[in-house]
Amino acid sequence: MSLKNKHILLGITGGIAAYKCAHLVRLLIKEGAIVKVIMTKASEEFVTAKTLSVLSKNEVVTDFFDANNNWNNHVALAEWADAIIVAPLTANTLAKFASGHCDNIVSACYLSARSKVFVAPAMDLDMYQHPTTKQNIDTLRKNGNIVIAAESGELASGLVGEGRMAEPENIIHFISQYFEDNLPLSGKKVLVNAGPTYEAIDPVRFIGNRSSGKMGVAIADEFAKLGADVTLVLGPSHEVPNEKLVTIVKVESSEEMYKACELVFKNVDIAVLAAAVADYKPKSIADSKIKKKDSELFLELTKTTDILETLGKQKKHQLLVGFALETDNVLEYAKAKIAKKNLDFIVANSAIEKGAGFGVDTNKVTIIDKHNKMYNFELKSKQAVAKDIVTFAINYLKTDA
Repeated sequence: MSLKNKHILLGITGGIAAYKCAHLVRLLIKEGAIVKVIMTKASEEFVTAKTLSVLSKNEVVTDFFDANNNWNNHVALAEWADAIIVAPLTANTLAKFASGHCDNIVSACYLSARSKVFVAPAMDLDMYQHPTTKQNIDTLRKNGNIVIAAESGELASGLVGEGRMAEPENIIHFISQYFEDNLPLSGKKVLVNAGPTYEAIDPVRFIGNRSSGKMGVAIADEFAKLGADVTLVLGPSHEVPNEKLVTIVKVESSEEMYKACELVFKNVDIAVLAAAVADYKPKSIADSKIKKKDSELFLELTKTTDILETLGKQKKHQLLVGFALETDNVLEYAKAKIAKKNLDFIVANSAIEKGAGFGVDTNKVTIIDKHNKMYNFELKSKQAVAKDIVTFAINYLKTDA
């Protein structure tokens, strides 16, 4: 299903066709989409927020502030979405979109949209045919929005003609077809590694780190959403991709991760190495469990293979992306890695900044390209960060071609 795990933000405005949106939400959920609903005040006269909340399994947003006076962040909502659907789009909201007028949560999310916006107009026959309406629809198209044309039939006024909102089944078909036809990474092969590595000391003990693998798994999911053939080399982690088309290669040690990555790397177009690979491992591994003694235990360590640097030396056509997780001098260390490891760009973040790093659901990163140009991103969910990184990679391929 082309809408599987797609984040769909559905905006509902105040027309009689709003009653159809309950069915539209059900169809989106059936297709595997994750749906959030935003509504204008006028739309609540035709369908209730409670109904749509139950169907979508998410809280419905109807204003800039909730009942407890907490801000509903329209920017975050828009960034969350893989697509925004506004259905029905009334003549009033159409005019607001065309002119940039913003006085409700739906128009605010529309103006904050980074993803594709689909609109399904619905109004009476004469309104739909009015020159101003046609001009406003043309403006929306010129601004990159996709208009799902109104259908013909009996209208609320009793007239028969164009103006009916497209039926929910037709909206679903239209959007599904768009995603199938417009996946920017279709045909591309991508390698992502994620999670920690465990370096054995004896049969029951190991050296490891606190990486959960969440960031790398989110990146693999985002690439797969956009049509890429993704191989995820995953260290010991409880995280699993949502996208079923991601091929998972489970490994434990740094050496296993190195061999798995090297095997795949020569055939990929993009490699994003997000794993927290151990820098050192025990020089020798005990065959049986080491018994506790009164004296101290000295553990001799040896360096592991630097996977990123090794692949950087093998790099030919690939876009190679690294990560730099540091506790201090984050940007300086990250910049040094770009040249040393032959990277196209690097994602830098701090291990000690609140809300970033290991074991949390959010991250705050800076992307630095090979020309030392820096792009700072605010704290956001790791899924949203993954979208930023993948979008950056796609744009980098276009500009660096």
